[in-house]
Amino acid sequence: MSVQEQIDGYIASQPEAKRADLLALHRDIQKLMPAARLWFLDGRNDQGKVVSNPNIGYGTRVIRYADGTTREFYQIGVSANSRGISVYVMGIPDKSLLPQRFGASIGKATVTGYCVKFTALSDIDLAVLEAAIRTGLEATSEGARH
Repeated sequence: MSVQEQIDGYIASQPEAKRADLLALHRDIQKLMPAARLWFLDGRNDQGKVVSNPNIGYGTRVIRYADGTTREFYQIGVSANSRGISVYVMGIPDKSLLPQRFGASIGKATVTGYCVKFTALSDIDLAVLEAAIRTGLEATSEGARH
């Protein structure tokens, strides 16, 4: 099964309102990152145990470890959760950036160092979310492809 087929199946498996929001987010992020690599993580570890919610990823960034090894991972992620949706803005070194810059203006959401959580798209200002995503892309552009 292709990554796009996995993403389509994941979105289709959500309750109707969440499905519509995930699909809208998916399309919006693809417009922001038209050439981005797509990822789908099913939430299972190497032993098949569920360790997180499934998530859709966009773009590629290279993580460099202290021992010199590297690993590729996505720049932006989206995941449905029990209360709504989480958008992950990965790799921003300054964990105060997102909450300070976007927390007060995004609407009814929780903003942490790398995550924006909300119940429904209608609860937030989508332009502010897009600005947070762009900020993350700019912060992770060195060594990253998107």
